[in-house]
This record gives sequence, structure tokens and C-alpha cells, in this order.
Amino acid sequence: MHRSAPRLSRILACAAVPVMLVAVGCSSDSGSGSDAEKKAGSSSSSDSAGAEPTKPAVEPAKFTDLPDACTSIAKNTVKDLVPEAKKKGGTAGRSSDLSVRGSCSWNGLDDKGVKGSQYRWLSVAFTRFDSDQSLGSGAARATEDYTKQVAKEKASEGAQKAAAAAAPGIGDEATAITYKLNKTDEDFEYATVVARTGNVVVTLTYNGAGYAGAKTPSAADILKGAQKAAKEAVGKVDATVGADGAEASPSAGDAKKDDKKEEKKGDEKPASEATPKS
Repeated sequence: MHRSAPRLSRILACAAVPVMLVAVGCSSDSGSGSDAEKKAGSSSSSDSAGAEPTKPAVEPAKFTDLPDACTSIAKNTVKDLVPEAKKKGGTAGRSSDLSVRGSCSWNGLDDKGVKGSQYRWLSVAFTRFDSDQSLGSGAARATEDYTKQVAKEKASEGAQKAAAAAAPGIGDEATAITYKLNKTDEDFEYATVVARTGNVVVTLTYNGAGYAGAKTPSAADILKGAQKAAKEAVGKVDATVGADGAEASPSAGDAKKDDKKEEKKGDEKPASEATPKS
């Protein structure tokens, strides 16, 4: 009996060892599972934090087209501002897309003989900006360009006594820049009106000089003429969109089509002349 007691103790001790190992193993597995869950949760929260918030959609551009630059200023206004204009209908500037950019200019010399001559130049340019999710709304982009154009006109090379002032009543915002410039040995008076309406920037320049002893036009008259023409040009842009948002007046593209139609009509001969006479 005394011999069997130590043996029984050894058997019981050996039997207890697997139980402890199993317990340790379970404890280890439980810890691993907890770490995995923590990593998964950490990755999920990291992905959530790294995701960029959705940007709100930019507002649509107000204008989707431009008017024909050469018809944006009334014929009578052109006649008053540029007497004896070489081309009454103006000279259109080159553009790869008239719905985005267009321009036109007029110039003429009113020769008074021994009393001298008066020279005038008038030009208008349109630039339209579309809304873009990455670049911003058309109106915001036009506002940025408007500011740049005003700064550019203020810094015109050779400009003397340059001054800038707000031009109320023309578009959403407008600035008139005036200055003197000496060229071809004559003193020129300049006035440029930079205006913005919606997502379109309008830049109108009017200048003049007296030749052969004629007086230089007054700065006030040049500015007044520029503001009048600029107001008409901006009005033409506004008219391209009606109250219901539909196009209301002929665009630059439509005007070009109409010109081609007129050319074809002019080429057509009357029925009496179409058939050769025997």
C-alpha cells in the first residue's frame, strides 16, 4: 500500500498535463482571434477615414452659346462711333469654336481734308466658360477671367494716366479702364470696358485720334461711346437665353449658316437666265 501511493500520485500528475496544455492552447487561439478582429476593425476604420467626401455638383452654366460678335453692336451705334468704317459689317476674328470665343472689329478714317481727319477703332470680344466639376462653375471661372482682364488692361504697355472705375448697369459687373497712348506720332484716347454676365466675359475697346492737325477726341466722349457699345454687346449675350432658358436670339453659329444661305441665294440666277438663249 505504501508503494502504490507514490505511483498513483505520478499517474495523476501526468494526467493533468494534457488538460493544462489544452487550456493554454484555447487561451492562445482566443487571443489570436481577438487580434484579427482588431486588425480588421482598424483596416475598416482606416479605409473609411481615407475615403474622400463627395463634392457637391457645380451649378450649370447660364449661357451655352454666344451671339455673333459682328452683329452684337447696333449698326447705328457703329456708324456713330466709327464714321467711314472700312467694313460696315465688321471684321470677324478667327476662332476654332464660336460658341466659346468670338470677336469683331471696325476701323475707319473720316477725312475732312484741310481740317484734318479723325480715326476710330472699335472692337468687341466674347469668352464663354462652361461649368466643370473639377474646375468650378462657369460663373466662377468667368469671374476669375474678368479680374485677370481688368488687371491686363490696367497694365497696357505705354499707357499714360491709366485709370479704372466701376461701370454700373453693364452686366453683373463691369470696369472701365481709360488711358492715353502715343503711337504713329499721334495721341490716342483709349477706353476699354471689361464686363461679366453670368459665365461670359465681354471686352470692348474703343479708341481714337486726330490726324493732320485735327483735335484728339475727348476722353469723356471715348468713354461714353465705349460704355454704350459694351452695354449693347452684353445685352446681346443676355438675349441668347430666354425667360424659359431656351435660346432666344441667333447665335454665332446660326449667323454663319444664314450668311452661307444668303450667298447661295445670290448665286442663283433667275429662271429666265438659267437656260441659255438660242
